Amino acid sequence: MSVLTKLTAAEAKVFLRDPGAPAIVVGIPLALLLVFGLLPGVNEPNPEYGGHSVLATVIAPMAITILLAMLALTLFPTAMGTYREKGLLKRLSASPVSPGLLLAAQLLVNLAAAVVVVVLIAGVGGLLLGIPLPGNPGGFLLSIVLGAVALFSVGLLVAALAPTGRAASGIGSALFFPMLALGGVWVPKENLPVFLQHVADALPLGATLNALRATWAGDAPELLQLGAMAVFAVVCTTIAARVFRWE
Repeated sequence: MSVLTKLTAAEAKVFLRDPGAPAIVVGIPLALLLVFGLLPGVNEPNPEYGGHSVLATVIAPMAITILLAMLALTLFPTAMGTYREKGLLKRLSASPVSPGLLLAAQLLVNLAAAVVVVVLIAGVGGLLLGIPLPGNPGGFLLSIVLGAVALFSVGLLVAALAPTGRAASGIGSALFFPMLALGGVWVPKENLPVFLQHVADALPLGATLNALRATWAGDAPELLQLGAMAVFAVVCTTIAARVFRWE
């Protein structure tokens, strides 16, 4: 068994031992889907959304985007900040185990959690609420991969700058909630002023959400959305690599 495999298994155990993290990661997106899914009329064809239901083209993509953002902007950087605060990264840097492997293990655990919950959202939505699968599966897969990479690159930058777990949590939250407001989560993109619609498509959370919405409805994601996710991924990862400190 490789070192990365062992570290990933260990990080997965740590993740699952904390009852709060799995409950938040699984509970909030599913609760959001179920609460809104039981409201009358949300799963009926709606002309404002191209004849698709609000549940399929707004609520389900929103649940997935919030899931990715929670993992990327709060849980992941907080864990790395806590490890730095406790001196674990410094100790690893003096051992045969590279701290970079720990970083990779953390990313793998969080991405695995994201995959599990996305499958649950699609499964629960289909079985209990009758939500159809994304109409453009290729575009949906591209959007969710690019969105995850973009959001986790922002989380990596937070992890690179935050000296402690509490600082990482504070910085992540300071990014998370404004992105919700500006990204089209609290108010759907089409109900925002034109300028804020462009802002929503330019932010990684908003670009992810609106690309998922489009592909769930069977359309193609906009190039602006895909480009914004790619730019954030490259820029944030590059900066994080330059400023990241293991102690």
